[in-house]
Amino acid sequence: MARLAIAGGPPVRTKPFPAYKVIGEQEKAAVAKVMDSGILSRFLGAWHKDFFGGPEVQEFESEWATACKAQHAVSVNSATSGLFASCGAIGIGPGDEVIVSPYSMSASSVAPIVYSAVPIFADIHPQTYSLDPESIKKRITSRTKAIIVVHLFGMSADMDPIMEIARAHNLKVIEDCAQAPFATYKGHPVGTLGDLGVFSFNYHKHIHTGEGGMITTNDGKLAERCQLIRNHAEAVVERKGVSNLTNMIGFNYRMGEIEAAIGKCQLNKAPALIKARQENVQYLNALLSNIPGIEIATTKPAGDHVYYVHPLIHDPDITGVSTHVVADALKAELPVTELREGEGTLIRAGYIEPLYMLPIFQNLNEVGVPSGSIKSSGQKVGDNYSLGLCPVTEAVNTRLLIHELIRPPMTTKDLDDVASAFIKVFDNLDKLKEPSKQKKKAEI
Repeated sequence: MARLAIAGGPPVRTKPFPAYKVIGEQEKAAVAKVMDSGILSRFLGAWHKDFFGGPEVQEFESEWATACKAQHAVSVNSATSGLFASCGAIGIGPGDEVIVSPYSMSASSVAPIVYSAVPIFADIHPQTYSLDPESIKKRITSRTKAIIVVHLFGMSADMDPIMEIARAHNLKVIEDCAQAPFATYKGHPVGTLGDLGVFSFNYHKHIHTGEGGMITTNDGKLAERCQLIRNHAEAVVERKGVSNLTNMIGFNYRMGEIEAAIGKCQLNKAPALIKARQENVQYLNALLSNIPGIEIATTKPAGDHVYYVHPLIHDPDITGVSTHVVADALKAELPVTELREGEGTLIRAGYIEPLYMLPIFQNLNEVGVPSGSIKSSGQKVGDNYSLGLCPVTEAVNTRLLIHELIRPPMTTKDLDDVASAFIKVFDNLDKLKEPSKQKKKAEI
């Protein structure tokens, strides 16, 4: 039986995996065109024809809206800015409560705090990793104003029951689509199911512009408010004739012409890049499906999963070792990925610690939420942000094995190496068990 690399044996592979490099000649030509024009940005923070940006920005917004089947698209300089602008656009204010996910990049849960609102963590569903409608119901109070839903890992949340809850309680819904561009839910694109959708063009997303983001909506008034918050609203509202001044303190969340030109090229590549991810996952799932202790993650609810990462469920009750130990053994068998060498092998145990354990949530009264804010239970905000708040999230995080080794241009040979590492590790689980546990098992 082969000796595990973590124990000093030869690894399955040492040659680095190929980089996810999606910038090419089209993007270079588009950037050169913008450079030659001399117009790197055309935004003016005043009510003027250039308030909406330059030609590349406006064309990118139009093309993105068409691709996502949305009526409006508003470009921003990051998805984080998009989340902040969206919270402002729906009128969130001090003391309002916004239901958020504990299992996400922190920006989706921090966004309400920008407007001194209170993030209320609901638990996730164990199959979608997104907000569980039943947990949402339990978190609603008279102060609840909105729900921020995160479509995690490339799969849509179960949106029908979430939207039913929102309509019943007159709540706005913001979709964080950063990891799921062009994923669908029952035939409908994410980002068009709620009131606002937010997308990311950060460098490690499906398509990228270096940094950047996009907001989608079918509500013209919300689109206008996002445009105002993006670009110095306070200097524009009078001449534009805006009467609702709630949150009309603007920022500079503007996208440049170079990023927009790159984004247009990347948008054209998106279908092929996503299809490659889906085919790679399908191929790898077939190789891993019979390994005891590994469960292929579900693709429920019905829709197209676009696989930002490839989530697998490890059952330590079957293997007898923790997910962290398995992940470390797998990482020892496989190499780094080009252009991301400093991150080590792109495999990890779990995703993140529940967000409510971060210092900013433990000390909300110190970071912008009014000190007098009292939850309906009589507790000050943050008092109940402790382990046990979202038990499903905490349990799921101990069983998830996540890896990124499904992105193009990974070949079937590359995927075979990934599968070989899994098979090797799971064939040698006894070597990973702590000596004390092995001794106890022998005594039994």
